[in-house]
Amino acid sequence: MSVQAFADLLERLVFTPGRNAKIALMRRWFAEQPDPERGVGLAALTGELSFTTAKPSLIRDLVATRVDPVLLALSHDYVGDFAETVALIWPEREGVNAAPPTLAEVVEGLELASRAEVPALMEGWLDTLDAGGRLALIKLVTGGLRVGASARLAKTALAEWAGQDIGEIEEVWHGVAPPYLPLFRWLEGKGPRPDPKDAPVFRPLMLAHPLEAPADIAAIEANPNDWRAEWKWDGIRVQITAGPGGRRLWSRTGEDISGAFPELAESMDFHAVLDGELLVVRDGVVAPFSDLQQRLNRKVIGPKLMRDYPVAVRLYDLLLDGEEDLRALPFDTRRARLEAWAARHAPPRMEVSEMIRFASLSDLSVLRDTAREASIEGLMLKRADSPYVPGRVKGLWWKWKRAPLSVDAVLMYAQRGHGKRSSYYSDYTFGLWRTYEDGTRELVPVGKAYSGFTDQELIFLDRWVRNHTTGRFGPVREVEKSFVLEVIFDAAQLSNRHRSGVAMRFPRIARLRPDKPADEADLLETLLGMVEKRAG
Repeated sequence: MSVQAFADLLERLVFTPGRNAKIALMRRWFAEQPDPERGVGLAALTGELSFTTAKPSLIRDLVATRVDPVLLALSHDYVGDFAETVALIWPEREGVNAAPPTLAEVVEGLELASRAEVPALMEGWLDTLDAGGRLALIKLVTGGLRVGASARLAKTALAEWAGQDIGEIEEVWHGVAPPYLPLFRWLEGKGPRPDPKDAPVFRPLMLAHPLEAPADIAAIEANPNDWRAEWKWDGIRVQITAGPGGRRLWSRTGEDISGAFPELAESMDFHAVLDGELLVVRDGVVAPFSDLQQRLNRKVIGPKLMRDYPVAVRLYDLLLDGEEDLRALPFDTRRARLEAWAARHAPPRMEVSEMIRFASLSDLSVLRDTAREASIEGLMLKRADSPYVPGRVKGLWWKWKRAPLSVDAVLMYAQRGHGKRSSYYSDYTFGLWRTYEDGTRELVPVGKAYSGFTDQELIFLDRWVRNHTTGRFGPVREVEKSFVLEVIFDAAQLSNRHRSGVAMRFPRIARLRPDKPADEADLLETLLGMVEKRAG
């Protein structure tokens, strides 16, 4: 399969809105493409490809040798996405008649080439491809596909194509490597199930549905004894896997994050698989999520960072105790096993998350309302008899999050989005009023949102931005400070990286407020009053 065929798949994924339709596209693609091409494509879709010798700066340098810089800048401003701009503007050279590369040829070429050889390789491939193929190649090697198909969705399509449970695929996933030949042989019934042996592998997490529907709330109120409650801590969900074959700390999506938390990995001297929440904890007190952010996505972890932001895990569940798989057991049984396991092993930096006794949802509602003060997202409700099953199975686990905070803010800047939104101004920077001692006021940027609005509202906002632009800064447009947005968010935290001194967690647009004058938007002091207090 050539890159050109992969480009066709990516284009169809971008312009296919429905989840099931995307799955159907990938399912057909797995069925029709040969090995090793489909395995390389699967690795690309799941984010498992990484090329250290090919970076976005390389693409910038290559196109600069072919295209006038002013024309390139104007084209980038018009198109919005740099990779798409290069794919469209790349000048074709006469006399080029080489066949387009296959995916396997691209991967092998980049793995074997020296850094000095990569520019000529990329230039030759770009010359043989059309605009769609060039875009796919650039996205492939720079790791920015953004086609609306997550790793989980690609694995779901793979499972449906093979008629196999996705949990089974997840459990062998980290035991095989691209182009996944043993995996495809097993899925086609031509070989044995890949055996990761003692290798630490990720087991798909069990997830919860939001508790919102009156019927679901009424069902719990009618039978409160069937349910167990615990805190929903405001950190990141992790899975801890340790045994003879190694130790791993996995994110909720199966990403290995062990390297970012070496002190945790060192303390995993046991044989078990556990589910929990990673937090910054000082003297037993959980810190706001902003403290944990100081540890996330770090390549270098030094002693000072570990000392200033000490991490721990609140344990929720025990999936495997040694070689014994507990996931089919009821929650109450697993919980008792977890408590006994923790008492027996006393693992450093880990403790069992407390259960909450309650007689009714009214009791829990009072506790939920105080959750923000303790850096807690809300509550979890779990059926006492629920097994641990992968994915989001409705009716077994519920998450009952605290109500979001909100402010009325003024739209200040807009930028084009990515993928199918690359032609719309869909990323919005908004601000609040700062008042000075002399009574003067100015708008100060406090956040950026790119979700929460409908497609119709997106079209409206895009048109408004284009008609009310007052300045341009590359791909960013400054607009008249006259449009108010109601922004909701989960928490506010002090931040020395923002001019305003405060940052929002998960801001999204709840409502457009064209009826409200910008002068009546909220003050920065209002947002600062919502800041969570740091522990310690």
